[in-house]
Amino acid sequence: MNSLLDEDARRVFSSKALNYFDELSKNMSYTKTAQSLGITQPALTQQIKKIEKVVGAPLFYSVGKKIYLTDAGTLLLSATQDIFNVINTVTDQIQQKSSESSGTISIGILAAVETKVLEDFIVEFNRINPNIEIDLILLTRREIWDEIQNNKIDIAVMYLPDNTIKNWKSYKSKKIINDTIMLVHNNEKIFKKGKATYKEATVQPWATYLRGYYFTDLLIEKFKNSLVDVPKIVARFSSPYQILKFVQESDDIYAGLPLSFCIANERLVKSYTTVLEPAISSELTFVYRDDKDKIPRIKEFFNEWDSFLQKTSYTDRLRS
Repeated sequence: MNSLLDEDARRVFSSKALNYFDELSKNMSYTKTAQSLGITQPALTQQIKKIEKVVGAPLFYSVGKKIYLTDAGTLLLSATQDIFNVINTVTDQIQQKSSESSGTISIGILAAVETKVLEDFIVEFNRINPNIEIDLILLTRREIWDEIQNNKIDIAVMYLPDNTIKNWKSYKSKKIINDTIMLVHNNEKIFKKGKATYKEATVQPWATYLRGYYFTDLLIEKFKNSLVDVPKIVARFSSPYQILKFVQESDDIYAGLPLSFCIANERLVKSYTTVLEPAISSELTFVYRDDKDKIPRIKEFFNEWDSFLQKTSYTDRLRS
């Protein structure tokens, strides 16, 4: 009887089933989770019920239209994450024995990041390591963290600090640069003064990144912490190029864009750019799972990156 139960449990606790449960615990929505997984909602519900039958307890409870993890669900989620961490660690250990001159490096880059320097580096890296494939993927803030957690990308290029990241114990970061938000505007008085207070910056409507994007949340947080009302938003975009175009073709619309973008696209930026006071800065970083940098090809990637910047600084490469 016990062996039969163990066999059933093994079938129920497949990697697919645990992934379904993990995704549902992130979204807390059967509809949204089913859509993201590409399955029907009844199929997802059936899979969760099978797990609940094996563990002998409900994993979720509902209040109105919202669902929440039960104590049993919280315990299973912790165990699921431990299982994923073990699998990812073993995968990394196997890859550490691989050749440094072949294989694939998958890099997820936050959609709001200026990619010029990284793109130039990849060209240089390919000349030196022609047998190493590079996958460069533009991702949203949510996607980039999901991908690195599930070991679907080797390296994330993202801004820190990021309060959506709750558990850092399995990860490392490597600083690229400090980046500062610049107010993009058409106010000559502010430009001549050389800085803009938050109140001055919020007098006019803004064009900004989409809801949930890193800089959107960062600006809202900084304004609210300074007891300044968030500016009226008249347009939201996924790309800094779209934001810049909207601002420059509109009347009296402001925006906040990273200094790195403004430097790299100096010829496109016709509006004034002014630092905010207090300054709003973040670190652009490489983020990766612990021990990823011991994999030969990734170690080679970081070594070549350091050499690349020793020849010419990141800021100078933005300008070139």
